Amino acid sequence: VIVSVLGVLAVLVSSSMIAYGLARLRFPGSGIVFTGVLATMMLPGAVTMVPVFLIWKNLGMVNTLFPLWLGNLFGSSFYIFMLRQFFLGLPQEVIDAGRVDGASYYRVFWQLLLPLMTPALLSVTIFEFEARWNDFMGPLIYIQNPDLRTLPLGLQIFVQHLGFGQFRWELLFAASVMVTMPMIILFAVAQKQFIQGIATTGLKG
Repeated sequence: VIVSVLGVLAVLVSSSMIAYGLARLRFPGSGIVFTGVLATMMLPGAVTMVPVFLIWKNLGMVNTLFPLWLGNLFGSSFYIFMLRQFFLGLPQEVIDAGRVDGASYYRVFWQLLLPLMTPALLSVTIFEFEARWNDFMGPLIYIQNPDLRTLPLGLQIFVQHLGFGQFRWELLFAASVMVTMPMIILFAVAQKQFIQGIATTGLKG
């Protein structure tokens, strides 16, 4: 829960601010920056796995929970693209009205645009919560302390502890249902807003 919630909060703040800057703030090279952000989507995780591990190791954060969520403060290219398209669909008049009333771009972002972004932000929340909740490779690489193991890693350890020839499918299935249940509840609660966010992303008007 700690990893998932902190990961969601970090990626919501960072990706929404980056998307707002790329969608509504014009500056030299903004198109090149956006192209570079999209290009990172084509890099497979296996390519960056070792360099990223060395970064966290040099920072002294291996065997802590920080590598599992702190990187989200740098944003996610997929969420940046998704939120940018949603920002482009919002009326420019909203920003212009806020600027005429003396609001800064920062205030326009927090008080005018973010409330209109609720469906898209909920979509990002569900996507990222599911990704952090089910992440197996990250904890496997960075966590050695048994007290810090996340649920996917715990399921693997649970299977190993049953021992050879003592595998009991019913116990594994019961544990898997318990691990999956929070995601089912989250989607059921936010289903309407989630579908609305996906359906309206990229539409202008």
